[in-house]
Amino acid sequence: MDAQSRGRADDVDPADQWVLNPATGEYELRLGPSAPQSPVPGPRRGSPHTAHHPAYHPTAPGGTGHPHGAVPGGPWTPGHGVPPRRGAPEPPVRRPGRSGQRKPRARKALLWAGGTMAFVVLATGTAGYAYLKHLEGNVDTTDVGDAGSGEFSKDEAFDILVLGTDKRTGSGNDGYGDAGSVGHADTTILLHVSEDRTNATALSIPRDLIVDIPDCPTKLEDGTEKVVPGLRGARFNRSLGEGGRDPGCAMRTVEEVTGIKPDHFMMADFNAVKTLTSAVDGVDVCVEHAVNDKQSKLELPAGKSKVEGEQALAFVRTRHSFGNEGDLDRIKVQQHFLASLMRKMSSGDTLTSPAKLVKLAEAATDALTVDTGIGSVGTLKDVALELKKVPPKNIAFTTVPVKDNPAETVKATVVVDEARAPRLFGAIAGDVSLTEVEEKRERREKAAVAARLEGTKAPASEVRVQVLNGGAPAGSAQQMLGRLQVEEGVSKSENAGNADRTLEKTTLEYAPDQAAQARRLATILGLPGSALKPGESVTNSQGMPAMTLTLGEDFTGAGSPLGGSATGPLDVEKSTADKVECAS
Repeated sequence: MDAQSRGRADDVDPADQWVLNPATGEYELRLGPSAPQSPVPGPRRGSPHTAHHPAYHPTAPGGTGHPHGAVPGGPWTPGHGVPPRRGAPEPPVRRPGRSGQRKPRARKALLWAGGTMAFVVLATGTAGYAYLKHLEGNVDTTDVGDAGSGEFSKDEAFDILVLGTDKRTGSGNDGYGDAGSVGHADTTILLHVSEDRTNATALSIPRDLIVDIPDCPTKLEDGTEKVVPGLRGARFNRSLGEGGRDPGCAMRTVEEVTGIKPDHFMMADFNAVKTLTSAVDGVDVCVEHAVNDKQSKLELPAGKSKVEGEQALAFVRTRHSFGNEGDLDRIKVQQHFLASLMRKMSSGDTLTSPAKLVKLAEAATDALTVDTGIGSVGTLKDVALELKKVPPKNIAFTTVPVKDNPAETVKATVVVDEARAPRLFGAIAGDVSLTEVEEKRERREKAAVAARLEGTKAPASEVRVQVLNGGAPAGSAQQMLGRLQVEEGVSKSENAGNADRTLEKTTLEYAPDQAAQARRLATILGLPGSALKPGESVTNSQGMPAMTLTLGEDFTGAGSPLGGSATGPLDVEKSTADKVECAS
C-alpha cells in the first residue's frame, strides 16, 4: 500500500493521523501541516472512545497536549480557533497519582487466519469504523451471483466461507512451491455463526477431499457470464482458480458436499498471515517437540514460542513435522494457530492500541477479497459486531469427517465419511452448537421432555403414528418409516405423504390419551421438548387414532438431529478458541 496515498508520511505513526475537530466533534484525518482535513464519521466528544485516542491524551505518543486534539493549523487552545460546542459533555480527566484504575471495557475484535489464508474483520467501535471506511477502497469484491445470499442479515444465523489461496503473488512469495499457481483453495473454513450469537462452528474442509465440483456460472470483468464446466471426482482445492473458477464456484462446491449454502465469502493470500501477525506483534504457539523443518524452514524449540511474519507463515504451512505429515494434521495445527490469534486479538494490549489496530486494518484490507454483499464498510462493520458477540469458549473448530479414498492404492486423498459426516452437517445446518451451549440446551430439553411425558411408556409395537413430510428433503417420510418399522419395531406407523404446510422444526402432535405412545416415540427419536405438541389425534388407514410426526426443514435424515437437538454426542474431534493446545 502507498503510505502517501493514505495521507501519512513514512516517519509518522498512522495512529497519530486521526484527531478530533472541536468544531464538528468528529475525528478527521490530518494529511499534513498545510493540507486540508477530510471529515469522516467518528465518536463525538465525550464518547468513551475518545479517551483512548492518541490525539486526546497529552501523554500519548503523537498527542497534541490538549484534550480536544489538533485542528488545521495547530492544536486548539482557549480563545483561538473554534471553541467546543455548547452543552458538549466534558471529557474524563485522568487524575494524577492514581494507579490501578479500571480500564474501560475493551471492544472485541475477531481475526481469523490460517495456512495460506486470513480473514479479518475489525469491531472496534465507531473509531474502528471510521478507519475501516477510510480503507474501504482496499477491499476487492467479487460478484458470485446466486452462489451466496446477497444481503447480510443481522437477525439470522449466517455462514461465511473463508478461503486461503496458494497464489504466490506478493513480495517474497515467489519461492513457495508452485510459483505459477492460479490460486487454489489451499485452506478452507466454513464459519457458521448461530442465530442467537451464543456460539459458532469453524468447519475445515480438506484440500485433498474428493468431491464433485458443479458447473459454475462466473461473471467476467466485461459483465458477460461464462459457465465453467464442473468436474467429477476431483480434489476440493480445484474448486477455486483452475479454469477461471471464482470463489462462487467454491461456495457451490461446499453446498454440494455439505448441504449448507454459504451466505458470503472472504478470501486472502500468503501475505495476510505475514502482515497480520506482525501487526499484532506476533502470535503465541506451542509444539510438543522441537521442530526443524527443512521444507518450510520452520525452526522452533519444544514448548511455547512467538511467531510472526515469515515464521508465522512457515508455522501454518508446515506439514512434515506434525502427526502423520499429512494435510489433516496440518489442519489441526492451523486451528490451534487460529485460536491463539483470536485470543491475541481479544487481549487488551491489542484492542487499546490505536497503532496496532491501524496496522491491522491496513494489512487486512490490503489482503482481503469479499463478495459484493458484504463489500461495503457499513456491512463489514455489521458483520464484525455480530461476530464479536460470540464468546471464544463457544467457538468450536472441527473438520469434515473423512476416510481414506478406497479407489487409491497409495493413499493421497480422502472422501467424506458417510457414517459420521451427515450428522455433523445436519447439526450445523440446524444451528446446533458443538460446545457446552448445546449441552446445556440438551439438558433443559431433556428435563422438559421428562416433565411433559412423565409416566409409563407404551411398547413400541403399540405406537400408532403417521409420518408427514413438512419441508424435509424428498423421500424423508419413507426413510423415517423404514427406521421406525425395521429398526425400532414401530410396526403401526405409516407414510401419510406431504403435509399441507412447511414447518421449520420437526413436531410430534398427540392427543391426551396418547401420552404413553408419545413418551415411547420421543425416547426412540430423541425428540426435544419443543417438538412435542399436545393436540388432537388423526385417523390412520386402519381407522384407528394415531399421532402425527411431521418432519420439518431441520430433518436431514433418519438419525440426524430432530427439532434442533442431536440424538447423542456427535462423533467428531473438536477444539475451542479459548483453549491453549500444543501441536504434536
